Amino acid sequence: MKQFQFNDFPNVKGSRVSLRQIMDADIPDLIEISFYDAVQAETVEQAAEMQARIDRDYLDGNSIHWGIVDNETLQIVGTCGYYRGLDQGEGELGCVLLPQYYGQGYMTDGMSLAIDFGLNTIGLKRIWAATSRENGPAMKLLERLHFVKIADLSYGEIEYELTQPK
Repeated sequence: MKQFQFNDFPNVKGSRVSLRQIMDADIPDLIEISFYDAVQAETVEQAAEMQARIDRDYLDGNSIHWGIVDNETLQIVGTCGYYRGLDQGEGELGCVLLPQYYGQGYMTDGMSLAIDFGLNTIGLKRIWAATSRENGPAMKLLERLHFVKIADLSYGEIEYELTQPK
């Protein structure tokens, strides 16, 4: 069941970064961060196939996946989006950053835009995220964005849930 319907793919403009649809021309630059069902692409062809599946998921109303773009350079620095739960008015928020952009605040800015979009445009009632216990930077990112740990999952991951700042 479709939970949201947009005539045009929703691009989200922020002051430092923007979220936009990933285009075919972007795919060669995103191979190392192209994933679908926890499988990483190894070739441009695999990344393109994964992106086609992601695009189909969007058209079916099951997910939304953006490229995070530096507004000054217009380079895609990473990706983020909602990948599960939309049919229940919830969203699992995920993200991946190209290594050369680590530690520069891009993911904080991109995820903040995605959170605002999820809450205020899609109308999500719950946003959650999961990361591995070994991914300290992701845990710090989630905590900075007002997520709190809610569960230790059996397969080496931790689940976080967004709390609204008071």
